[in-house]
Amino acid sequence: MVRTRVGYAGGETKNPTYHQLGDHTETIQIDYDPAQISYQELLDVFWDSHNPTGPALSRQYMSIVFFHNDEQKRLAIETRDREAARINRQIYTEIVPATEFYLAEAYHQKHQLRQAPDLMREFDTMYPATDDFTNSTAAARVNGYLGGYGTFADLETEMCDLGLSPAGSEKLLNMVYVLKH
Repeated sequence: MVRTRVGYAGGETKNPTYHQLGDHTETIQIDYDPAQISYQELLDVFWDSHNPTGPALSRQYMSIVFFHNDEQKRLAIETRDREAARINRQIYTEIVPATEFYLAEAYHQKHQLRQAPDLMREFDTMYPATDDFTNSTAAARVNGYLGGYGTFADLETEMCDLGLSPAGSEKLLNMVYVLKH
């Protein structure tokens, strides 16, 4: 993952906020390297990460995939149909063209990482500017590991690229080890 950011998309309201969302849906913007992970693999993570079988209780929390081109649309529909056949249930996920993405407030960014105060202190030091933290590949990677994504072996391999102190690295390794075992 190059970068992940949470925000709002899919509506007509200009400059939505968490408390004035209008007709938007909370969503995540993912920048990725297709040499490392494919769009198909991202969709597989999407389908495995939530239950798309219930109708949305509100527009804010609906299940939705935004596509940027015809190939992404085709893959989103194909994987949705595959998932529906696999579970033998209706899928309520909408698949729609991407619209303008509005960045959510800073306190919504990197939720899992924000739950680890020791690690957050290190990231606050590395990225004193909120935008730099929000756009950080390292913060996105650590947030993903803390969310249960990625393997322990992958984390060990890339630990030196995350910019953490030895104590922070040890803390992260211990937290992810507990998650995985």
